[in-house]
Amino acid sequence: MVRPGLTIYLHGDLGAGKTTLVRALLGALGHAGKVKSPTYTLVEPYLIADMPVYHFDLYRFNDAEEWESAGFRDYFNAQSLCLVEWPQRASALLPAADIDVSLSLEGEGREIGLTANSGPGRQCLAEFVHD
Repeated sequence: MVRPGLTIYLHGDLGAGKTTLVRALLGALGHAGKVKSPTYTLVEPYLIADMPVYHFDLYRFNDAEEWESAGFRDYFNAQSLCLVEWPQRASALLPAADIDVSLSLEGEGREIGLTANSGPGRQCLAEFVHD
């Protein structure tokens, strides 16, 4: 499933369920604590089974350069899992996504779309579908 080194973009309108999905994912990885929305802090860090996990929310960014100024580039490395809400706010500078997740409200529920953009992303989704 998910592993260090992956970058996952989360797309969807306000209220589509991006942070809710992150809560479920972190819980499945073994995180037992609270999972807060990083809307105001911009990033919430977690350590799960010795893997740094960074949950970003770039909604408040007006310019991609804000991402660079914040020093977030260092978070994206082979040891960490990075989950990015509103990636389009810094898309010119962000590392490419291994997986794109699209969420939308459909009637009483939600619809999710998953797209793998790299070898590690394809392997992750293949394991997810197989399990």
